[in-house]
Amino acid sequence: MHKHRQHHLRLALATATAAALTGGLLSFSAATATAADSTTVPHADFNGDGIGDIVTSAHGAYVNGRAGAGQIVALYGTATGVSSAKRSTVSQNTTGVPGTAEAGDGFGAESAYADFNGDGYDDLAVASPWEKVGTDTNGGGLAILWGSASGLTGKGIDVPDPAVSSHDYWGKDLAAGDFDGDGKADLAVGSSSSTLYVYKGGFSTSGTPGGRTTIKPPIQSGTNDFPHGPLSLTAGDVNGDGMTDLVVDGFETQTDYGWNTNYWVPGTASGLSVASAQALKPGLITAIGDINGDGFGDIVSGAGWDSTTGDGTPVPDSANGGKVNITYGSASGPASTAGITQNTGSVPGTSEKGDGFGWELDLGDVNGDGYQDLVVSSPDEDIAGVTNTGMVTVLYGTASGVKVSSGVQAFAQSTAGVPGNDEKSDLFGADVKLDDVTGDGKADLVVGSYENDGNGGVTYLPSNGTVITTSGSRSVAPSTSGVSTSGAPQFGAVFAD
Repeated sequence: MHKHRQHHLRLALATATAAALTGGLLSFSAATATAADSTTVPHADFNGDGIGDIVTSAHGAYVNGRAGAGQIVALYGTATGVSSAKRSTVSQNTTGVPGTAEAGDGFGAESAYADFNGDGYDDLAVASPWEKVGTDTNGGGLAILWGSASGLTGKGIDVPDPAVSSHDYWGKDLAAGDFDGDGKADLAVGSSSSTLYVYKGGFSTSGTPGGRTTIKPPIQSGTNDFPHGPLSLTAGDVNGDGMTDLVVDGFETQTDYGWNTNYWVPGTASGLSVASAQALKPGLITAIGDINGDGFGDIVSGAGWDSTTGDGTPVPDSANGGKVNITYGSASGPASTAGITQNTGSVPGTSEKGDGFGWELDLGDVNGDGYQDLVVSSPDEDIAGVTNTGMVTVLYGTASGVKVSSGVQAFAQSTAGVPGNDEKSDLFGADVKLDDVTGDGKADLVVGSYENDGNGGVTYLPSNGTVITTSGSRSVAPSTSGVSTSGAPQFGAVFAD
């Protein structure tokens, strides 16, 4: 879709790529980066209390007067969900965090969680893609913050770029998983290069990994005019062999200005196997989880900016308002694919040009029936004449896949019980998470937005054990979470995966 709103970019470094691909809209994220080889999409637990935690970035935040230095905010789960009352707010000026908060670093623009050192607490890999390294303005930086009984305190290590001169934006794409099945969490790291660095699990507290390898999927490296590399990385076990696979999204050619391709790269006992990679349906945002309960991870990707003709030919700026593709897993890897738009079954709304349906998505089991449910955002949805106010849609998993005939839910800020109001350019659904943050075993919904001209906000909507409900909902603001509202901090625009 062609809306030319650069503030909707997750990483401004992608402006040239975004303009080529989407007319200004693009998101770089690893939508489900978890270390567990599970089809249930485990949540993060940084303080080891058994309740899921959420990390949101405020990568545009001022820190000590330095614009865009960036912060992350960990919202710890409680019996009543997440709020600013129990949180950690961390920047590069927090004691123990590698580096120093500098203007434009973008600390927190990308992050991924797993227990990287094997101490029973989840840790957080967090990138500063615009970090200056030597004379390289956008060299990028990457740190791992250790979890503890107190959560994320700032104690952490630097993960230095092993090839500073060969690429920029170190850490702009991250995904965590056990890619070789040895029971330890590995970390895949991307940059503007097509080469990915995979750090083997078993990090020491001093920063030494269990080893490091590289893989080179069939995507293009960036150039000065086209600085992409991978567009996103997503980890999950698609073929059910107990080893995490990786979905890599990127361009196949340097001149591919209209479309992208996802590749499934299977995990093996010797690590990720590019030789066995398979091309998938396009889409920038990907999640992996078992929607139909057959024991295999299903791959969900969102093409929020356009759709295709019946033969797969790209149709930029289509009349359709976005599409979600679900590729079901099997013992041999990716199998059949089904597509969902706002014109499918009882999905609320209508596919309209520029809605952005599929812009972000996530998986989690809302009702505890063993089937992963799906949340899809359409942050550019216009409601009652309010432009780009945004909406999120929850679809439920069944033995036959995502149910679209009935039971679909939709939430906007005009929905009764949802905090706030529909306002122009709120982009409600800028990011979404389905995680159990109350400890009852059911996934709750957390929604990010660009409230108040980019200040941002987080909305918590709990599960009542059967469906997502507005009873007990609340909003979390940057001003109550230790984040300055100078400039546009974009609090809530990116959640860790």
